[in-house]
This record gives sequence, C-alpha cells and structure tokens, in this order.
Amino acid sequence: MDLFASDLDNTLIYSYKRDIGTDTVCAEVYEGRQVSFMTKRSRELLEKVNQTMHFVPVTTRSVQQYQRIRFGDTWSPNLALAANGGVLLRDGVSDPDWYKASCDLIAPAEPALQQAETVLEHDPNRTLDVRRVDGLFVFTKSADVPHTLARLRDALDLTHVELFENGVKVYVVPRVLNKGTGVRRLRERFPEARVFAAGDSLFDLPLLAAADTAFCPEALDYTGQPGQTVVTVSPQDGIFSDVVLGRLTANIDR
Repeated sequence: MDLFASDLDNTLIYSYKRDIGTDTVCAEVYEGRQVSFMTKRSRELLEKVNQTMHFVPVTTRSVQQYQRIRFGDTWSPNLALAANGGVLLRDGVSDPDWYKASCDLIAPAEPALQQAETVLEHDPNRTLDVRRVDGLFVFTKSADVPHTLARLRDALDLTHVELFENGVKVYVVPRVLNKGTGVRRLRERFPEARVFAAGDSLFDLPLLAAADTAFCPEALDYTGQPGQTVVTVSPQDGIFSDVVLGRLTANIDR
C-alpha cells in the first residue's frame, strides 16, 4: 500500500483566520474555540485517500497539538509523524523505539539546543515561554523575530542546528530532525510503497524531496529531485488541499 505523507497547517487544514470559503468543517478545537478548519470537499476526499493508501500526517506540531486535530467523525490515521518527524504515533501512541532512535540521532545537537534555551530565556523580545517540543527542538515566539534570530546566530554553533521562523514563531531544530528524514525512516518499514507528499512551506522541503511525487504551491518554487514528479498548484487552481486531494484521488481511480 502506498503512502500519502502530508503536512497539515496550510496544506490540509487552515486557521480560522484564513478564508477558505463557507463550505467548511471544524478540524481543531482549542480551549473551547474552533481554531482550524478543512473544506468539506477535502475532508471527503481525504477519507477516500485513507481507504486506499496509508495517510500519514507529518507535522512540526507537538504530539499534544497534533492530537487536537480531527480528520473525520469515524476514523483517524493509523500512523502520524509529529515533532518534525521525531515522534511516530501508531494508533495515537508514541512508538518508543522510534523516539529513542530520534533522541540518539539528535544527540550531537544537544549543547546547541541548551544554549538556545538560555539565549531565548534572556531575549527581551520573547513573548512566550521557551519550550522544548517533545524533548526534540526549541520553540518560542518573538515580537522582533529578526532581532531574536540575530541573537541566536551570534551565540550558537550552528553545525548541528538550524534556525527557522514562521510569522512570530522561532524554532531551533537539529539539522537531522526534519520531515524528510522522518519519511525516509518510515519508508524502511514500507519498502515497496510509493510515497506521495504535500507541503506548503520551507519546513516541508525535505518532506517533498523524500517523495516519489510531490505536491506544492507554485510560490514555494520547489524544482524537485532527479526522477521525481512535482505537481505545482497555483492560487487560480483553487484551495490547495482540494486540488491536491482531487488530483491524488483521480490518480487512485485510474
């Protein structure tokens, strides 16, 4: 059975702040508020995809954040990669062997992660507590992201870690801990499977590169790997999730 490894936020589900039309269904509730949505079409198509291949959510979200998401009323994915691929969930339960291997993999980055925590704790622009997401990478928010990133670059040895930003969010992540590494590790358990992947951001480039077929927005400017099929989606094509899942199910039906 093939794999559909997909990012979540802005790929399959969307913040309440994003206009995806009115024909939507809630995908996430946080503190009593509906905060994320899917289009009804995407929800229906995703269920069809899940019936014919392994749908594997691949997200930078923590396990706790991931577990807030509901893809359907009667089903949930059997497999998911959380914490940028560092945690494998099997029927909602963390695979201990996978997590141990992840911790071993990122061990060389530990001094830089600890130093990042110290730098961020003293950053006057920080607007959120400094978090070690599932023990694997560092995350916070900043009122002045460029200044915060500059402080980190000045203080850290970046040999084993890299810095990311997403709006007001700041991440310090081990270089070996990325969505592509997670998918390649998962492929070892499904050696005959083709991998289809979808993603929308720089965080997703390793995920896209690890797939046989990659779906991405035109604006991401992902050119692909040798022998790989890349399917780009423009805003004129429609909502990204609808287009990706529509094309994926059309491929299934052939």
